[in-house]
Amino acid sequence: MKWQFPRKVADKTREILGKAKKQLRRYTFNKAGARELGNDVKKGANYLNDRLNTAMEREDPIYTEPVHRPPEVNEDKVLTRGPVDYYFLFIVVALCLFGAVMAFSASSVYAAQYHDDPAYYVKRHLIYLVLAAAVTVPFVWKARPWFWRFFGVASYAISVVLLLLVLIIGSSYGSGATRWIQLGPISIQPSEIAKMAVILCIALVMSKHEREIQNRQKFRGQFIYGVLSPMAIFGFICLLVVFEHHLSGIIIIGLMGLVCMYIGGTDKKWFRWLFIAGIAAVVVVLAFSEYAVLRITTWLQIEFNSPNLNPLGSAWQTLQGLNAIGSGGFFGRGLGNSQQKYGYVSQPQNDFIFTIICEELGFVGALAVILLFGLLIWRGFRIAAKAPDKFCSMAVYGLVIKVALQTVLNIAVVTNSIPNTGIALPFFSSGGTSLILQIFEMGIVLAISRYSYQKR
Repeated sequence: MKWQFPRKVADKTREILGKAKKQLRRYTFNKAGARELGNDVKKGANYLNDRLNTAMEREDPIYTEPVHRPPEVNEDKVLTRGPVDYYFLFIVVALCLFGAVMAFSASSVYAAQYHDDPAYYVKRHLIYLVLAAAVTVPFVWKARPWFWRFFGVASYAISVVLLLLVLIIGSSYGSGATRWIQLGPISIQPSEIAKMAVILCIALVMSKHEREIQNRQKFRGQFIYGVLSPMAIFGFICLLVVFEHHLSGIIIIGLMGLVCMYIGGTDKKWFRWLFIAGIAAVVVVLAFSEYAVLRITTWLQIEFNSPNLNPLGSAWQTLQGLNAIGSGGFFGRGLGNSQQKYGYVSQPQNDFIFTIICEELGFVGALAVILLFGLLIWRGFRIAAKAPDKFCSMAVYGLVIKVALQTVLNIAVVTNSIPNTGIALPFFSSGGTSLILQIFEMGIVLAISRYSYQKR
């Protein structure tokens, strides 16, 4: 029995080679033979082209329909291109400017101490903003909706290559976790690219196979395209991120994958099993990661005011962050007047920048930040609802929910509602790759907001 499979493979190989040899005998070394060979090559090329068009859904009007502004005559709906969603653009700009101001205020003391320049981090922040705008604007201006399908696949392939390179030539910058690739003066964090790529790829697969996913009578289609394919897309990335010891990255990518599955129409019955699998994964992580156990233990000790709590050890940053939030009161100490940024909250320009906002601007400032993010999410959902096709809608929903998820998790971490997992606050926390990609992702939303189906 054990030789049955190799024999079948050998027999099939012989059969294919025999057919190929028979086919080659048809061609003779004269004009007629060359013509016949040319016709067969042309038929093969046409066949491959048809298969490629089918795979890419070239018949989709989003590829073929001309884009124009609708004249007021005919009642038929056509794909139209208009201006970007100005409300969404205004909210993004407001967040970027607010983030730049707070980046300077939060980092000035730390920057002066370690870089002899109080404006060190805000200069970098502004450079990244300008660079992100320079990269993003051409795409917003020129990219049509179908472009993002190809971009999603390409960005996924690039992120996989970069995540593998991290394991070979990655840098840790003293954090204890190898997550960056240094390219001259620029450092790249591939996991940030992977987050965006996962959203776009899952949107592509699930929108392409929407009928199979919605057909509840056929198990095979809904399981393959509604569960297995999206899980393979984000599961493979999570596996690569595991080797970086990047717990927050795994959490966000995993949650984003599940959110995209839900938006794409995966049957709710599967989420029960996915929940059980998630619990099992957490148990496995806790069993093999002392770092994760320490984070959870510290969180529980702070939460219940345990006598075993070491305020000068792993609980230091969280406790100082809570002190900063509590001392801000309703209106805060005033912009630039934080006390906790003087060496108490370590690297306050990063994950714990929200605590400095609370201390300097108080409850009013914290509410303003939350309100801006709330408006961004609301407007993003409006754009997604009017998107020209299912892929674009899923992509916008996914990218906006990613911002929402990171915001909620960051605020939950700094208020000790969940264990400390090192999640950045979008548009505020210092970081090159993450800031550029956040703005580029909002650029994708703006690019899609230009297109919709309207009456002629």
